[in-house]
Amino acid sequence: MIGLDTNVLVRYIAQDDPRQSPKATRLIESLTADAPGYVSVVSVVELVWVLMGCYASTRAEMCGVLETLLRTKEVVVAHADTVWKALRVFKEGKADFADCLIERSANEAGCDYTASFDRDAAKHCGMRLVE
Repeated sequence: MIGLDTNVLVRYIAQDDPRQSPKATRLIESLTADAPGYVSVVSVVELVWVLMGCYASTRAEMCGVLETLLRTKEVVVAHADTVWKALRVFKEGKADFADCLIERSANEAGCDYTASFDRDAAKHCGMRLVE
């Protein structure tokens, strides 16, 4: 298993760099179920941030990218069950993916709730507003 940095995933998905994208494609397409790539939770969050912020991907496009990543047998996503749960919340509403993942991660860890000063996170992904 080899770790995949966010920039490798972005180059593969966006196919935007004539030098790096073919290298990323060769690497990712060489992965197998027996020798998979590993994507950390940090890389998942960065991927969403980069594709939505820098590449103007829509929420629907981003959900498609994450679903594909999570279903790919040649890739192991850290804490995949929690990422799936965060994706479901993200898909349903207006919350940021990072906020959804923070809240779902805390829930999975047994927290009673997640405290936040972020009104949108409280409203859209189940965090509790600190007042």
